[in-house]
Amino acid sequence: MEQYQKIRAEKKRLIKEKKIKPDKKKSVDKSHYGKNVPFEVPESWEWVSGFDVFKPMTSKKPTNGTFTYIDINAIDNSKNCIVNPKILEATNAPSRASREVKSGDTLFSMVRPYLMNIAYVDSQYKNSIASTGFFVCRPNELLFPKFLYYLMLSPFVVYGLNSFMKGDNSPSINNDNIISFQYPLPPLSEQHRIIDKIEKLFDLIDIINESNLSLEQLLAQAKSKILDLAIRGKLVPQDPEEETASMLLKKIRKDDKIKKVSSDTSHYPFDIPSNWIWLNGSQCFNSMINKKPEGDYFRYIDIEAIDNKNHVIKEAKKIRVADAPSRASRLINEGDTLFSMVRPYLENIAYVDKQYDKCIASTGFYVCKPNKLLFPKYLYFLMQSKYVINGLNLFMKGDNSPSINNSNITSFLYPIPPISEQRRIVNKIEEIFQRTDKIQENLKANI
Repeated sequence: MEQYQKIRAEKKRLIKEKKIKPDKKKSVDKSHYGKNVPFEVPESWEWVSGFDVFKPMTSKKPTNGTFTYIDINAIDNSKNCIVNPKILEATNAPSRASREVKSGDTLFSMVRPYLMNIAYVDSQYKNSIASTGFFVCRPNELLFPKFLYYLMLSPFVVYGLNSFMKGDNSPSINNDNIISFQYPLPPLSEQHRIIDKIEKLFDLIDIINESNLSLEQLLAQAKSKILDLAIRGKLVPQDPEEETASMLLKKIRKDDKIKKVSSDTSHYPFDIPSNWIWLNGSQCFNSMINKKPEGDYFRYIDIEAIDNKNHVIKEAKKIRVADAPSRASRLINEGDTLFSMVRPYLENIAYVDKQYDKCIASTGFYVCKPNKLLFPKYLYFLMQSKYVINGLNLFMKGDNSPSINNSNITSFLYPIPPISEQRRIVNKIEEIFQRTDKIQENLKANI
């Protein structure tokens, strides 16, 4: 970088004229890393030492009256900011109170640097005096002050400087360690963009922290939003060349004895694309199949068998037919969706995959069996949507075990896209959910 070369040349001139002292340790020991540089940086960046980018620290002793003193205890290392610095009489100044602090400086504790007692100095502390336990990082023209602050907070710098620690009781580093350390230096314009991006991300983290939501809750909210977009026709684009849902309905209505769709749209819950239709459950679900257990043993699925966070069947119980519960009477098949009618707000909802085909389920479930108008996995995601769950919750009755009934589900209105679009919706939902699950796994692995 041209500006870097100019400043470097100016320093060499000042050293030659003996106006500033040369830095004997400005080059890091390359063997410390085993390579010439710690890691690769973009071509427009430079590797520089602290000598190249920090202005010299300045000393300042308290004189008359009171002064603001910043010691290690004044730093909140969880938020990396100055909190409650001491106001002291100059006559009672500690011997270590001798480092002048200016607005835009970054304080870096040299005592136990791994504790990250690091803070940015804003304007309210510009005339303070800091302890000699800090290195006062004062940027020259090559660094934006806030970029320097974030740089000194980075694990690369903190862990790198930790490797120089000496001492047992209060392990520390010294000024030369910081001055001679190698730092990655982007152009000023890029520093500005980096600062902007970091602060936006930190703002987002603060919002998350203030919301008191766990990672699991946040991901659940994100998934819920995806399902809401999906059932409103906003997740994937519509294809005007596709057969509409109403055209398919006309084809199968006579054979499957499906009731005619009402032309009155005033009572529909929300707007859907023109190629979708609203149907109640009796129009898009096949009838449930009652079957009592037979033989010696049967596989039984009750409410406890459902993982209501992941909406899957955990495991079917193997029960002797002679011991079959009275509620064990609903035959389920691959492609069905189980929806608990007891406390539906608990979302005991699950898709029936091949391994649970022909199991017997409890009458506590409504078994949603899709007809030709529904792609099975679309029905599964539809029944998980807040529109369906919250809507059916309104029908709950009872105090100890509030529940809904079959007719609540069969009379409820469901948004139905064309079959081809249902498949695209399912593919998109599964793609997004796989990504969110991967994020959750990665974050948990790093906690």
